[in-house]
Amino acid sequence: MNRIARRALHTSVIPRDLSSVTYRDAAGEKPDLVGVSQKVVDDVWASVERLYRTGVYPGLQLSVRHKGEQIIHRAIGHASGNGPNDAPDAPKVPMTTDTPICYFSASKAVTALLIHMLVEQGLVNLNDPVSYYCPEFAQNGKGPITVHQILSHRGGIPAIPRETPIDVLWNRDEIWRLLCEAKPVEVDGAKVAYHAVTGGFVLQRVLEKVTGSTIEAYIDRYLRKPMDMHWFTYGISPDHVDELAENYATGPTPRFPVSWIVRRALGGDINTVEKVVNDPRFQEAVIPAGNLCGTAEEMGRFFQMMLNGGVWEGRRICSELTVRRAIQQFGSLQIDRTMMIPMRFSAGMMLGGNPVGLWGQHSRHAFGHIGLINKLCWADSARDISVSLLNTGIPIVGHHLPALARFVYTVCNRFPLIPESQRPLVAA
Repeated sequence: MNRIARRALHTSVIPRDLSSVTYRDAAGEKPDLVGVSQKVVDDVWASVERLYRTGVYPGLQLSVRHKGEQIIHRAIGHASGNGPNDAPDAPKVPMTTDTPICYFSASKAVTALLIHMLVEQGLVNLNDPVSYYCPEFAQNGKGPITVHQILSHRGGIPAIPRETPIDVLWNRDEIWRLLCEAKPVEVDGAKVAYHAVTGGFVLQRVLEKVTGSTIEAYIDRYLRKPMDMHWFTYGISPDHVDELAENYATGPTPRFPVSWIVRRALGGDINTVEKVVNDPRFQEAVIPAGNLCGTAEEMGRFFQMMLNGGVWEGRRICSELTVRRAIQQFGSLQIDRTMMIPMRFSAGMMLGGNPVGLWGQHSRHAFGHIGLINKLCWADSARDISVSLLNTGIPIVGHHLPALARFVYTVCNRFPLIPESQRPLVAA
């Protein structure tokens, strides 16, 4: 891509020889153990290379598991230093499979499972009003809103109040005060409206109220340590913040009506979003709906545990019933009133569909979550796969979309549906 095209499309510099910016964990790839051919591996990775060549993702990581074994574990590009506005002589830090990346809204899937684990432990009933646990939340008519409605994006508080200073996001008490004082758009749960950041703070308060501890301590005790995660924390500690991959606003600048939808969903224009997510205060904060940090392999590990019915390497993390509850569809396919696209949700997960859905063709049994529009993390029990594609670009609408769709199509096509008798236990 020449310089003029790169400037117009707001992309990174892509070398001709992709092997010079590719990192492969050879020891972590074992396709032969589950009968996956090298051609399948090559085809999936080729679709990632096509995506990288669009220039809107300065760095990418991919982890794919099939039948419980990781068959692809690779990275390409840079963690920092090769963004559209970076100077040519800026230090370029290679992206590796160990580089921590912010999952953004894919964090919601993990936070949701924590709440379902509270149900398993007898500490929460999803049909209880949030105000049963946190009475102050009932202000301005929000008394009837249930925990389940918050999980399924039907809680009636899809956005923080307009003109709220951005630094409120890392002030726990202030954000909670604003949410308690907020007036809901509705309380009956009839309409889906994606809660980009608000729902996570509500769920955090409920969790901390019933456990008497912090959400950081809870995830550490019940997920991170039992699953031997290195990262997988809300935010990242100050002494490791410089290791976190940088995120870049890439691609053509969104115009109306797309820009309106972006501002409605994210609370600001894309350049403001880029500035906020690279702010150390955001990176070090605890934002349960949007700043869990880790690697593609770790998120893939999380979804594999769910495919295993709540078990990881012989250790039970949660019950199979808890997993089933977390992925059970709630309500019908609806136009989401925040994102303005048709969505199927469970109490915490974005679901696939037939004949085509968010997670590809014939993906009715797939569940997962998108992070900041471009990070794709999901599992499909009908194909026995868990997939985590992380990246550092924030393009909205642009020339990358065919390649992104092609990646999802390739994964679904190369891993065809398997007989029901061979599917993981969570297949519904």
